[in-house]
Amino acid sequence: MAIEIKAPTFPESVQEGTLATWHKNVGDSVTRDELIVDIETDKVVLEVVAPATGTITEVLKAEDDIVLSNEVIARIEEGEAAEPALKSAAKQEEADIQVAEALVNPAAKKLADERGIDLSQVSGTGKGGRITKEDVVNFTPSAAPAAAQAAPVVAEEAMPAGERVERRVVMTRMRTRIAERLLDVTQTTASLTTFNEVDMSALMGLRKQYQDEFTKTHNGTRLGFMGFFVKAAVEALKRFPLVNASIDGTDIVYHGFQDIGVAVSTDRGLVVPVLRNAENMSIATIENSIGEYAGKARDGKLSIEEMTGGTFTITNGGVYGSLLSTPIINPPQTAILGMHTIQQRPVAVNGQVEIRPMMYLAMSYDHRLIDGKEAVQFLVAIKQLIEDPAKILLEI
Repeated sequence: MAIEIKAPTFPESVQEGTLATWHKNVGDSVTRDELIVDIETDKVVLEVVAPATGTITEVLKAEDDIVLSNEVIARIEEGEAAEPALKSAAKQEEADIQVAEALVNPAAKKLADERGIDLSQVSGTGKGGRITKEDVVNFTPSAAPAAAQAAPVVAEEAMPAGERVERRVVMTRMRTRIAERLLDVTQTTASLTTFNEVDMSALMGLRKQYQDEFTKTHNGTRLGFMGFFVKAAVEALKRFPLVNASIDGTDIVYHGFQDIGVAVSTDRGLVVPVLRNAENMSIATIENSIGEYAGKARDGKLSIEEMTGGTFTITNGGVYGSLLSTPIINPPQTAILGMHTIQQRPVAVNGQVEIRPMMYLAMSYDHRLIDGKEAVQFLVAIKQLIEDPAKILLEI
């Protein structure tokens, strides 16, 4: 019985996706729940698995094709695949050809044919050594095997010294969407950034004192800085509800909850999973949730629901060594907090110069809704809470 393979149901915020990678080809046997194809939306990569055990009989969408919600992309003939008895040399050769072709994605084969590239010289970086379209795009004759390069030629022209090589790669849907959103933010918001610095001495001392006990008590969850910054942001947002609000046309929407987005960098681009009702989370729950989100982000397993919404965002460029930056607002939110690297710097403490671990903080905000006074007071509140962590725990 033929069974249709459909694209997932996209939420309202996602109109369409791009078929990124086929992991199976026509004629391949699949088992139930085996990964077949990846579909990339502007927010996340969705994995489509086999609805039943059988053989793929038809592929309706090629790589890079646009895919709509619930659109049929392939068909499977249900049933256990029979093992053919290939005994003759002719049949064995045919089987070898089929195996070789199975290690080449359709889009990669098409591009290779168009460019006259011998796929036997292309190294596959896909699953199981499969040759992907990107492998073909990145292929240059200099990447061919040594044996091929050593073949005798009548005349050989040496590559001019200092030859400048360029390659053109199509943006992924996610990167394209990120570019569109960032450009839109710069054109549709009155974005300003206010700065301050925070003395991390107290927080670092607290972390050092209780790290081992915290990790043991909370089943391996480590005590980081982000948990404290999320809790500080929640408390500051309660004091300054306008920073937690959003603009909808000519209306101001006040949110009676604090859904904190935490920016996570991946190979595909920046994603922002959301901590729902962070006001009800303990520091251990926050740290554990961030760890789970980071793992999912690296593996491309974040769901659209986990990245939808949010009333305020925190981004930490300090993990990459950033000393100072101006973060870009994540609409429809109206503010974002930027953390940076911790540096030992001389500061004046009670009239004396001391070396303290200092971090610059930056808050970008939409001046259409938030005035400079509120922005500065909000950032000062964050600073005071971090410099005296007891206030976070006591909510004072």
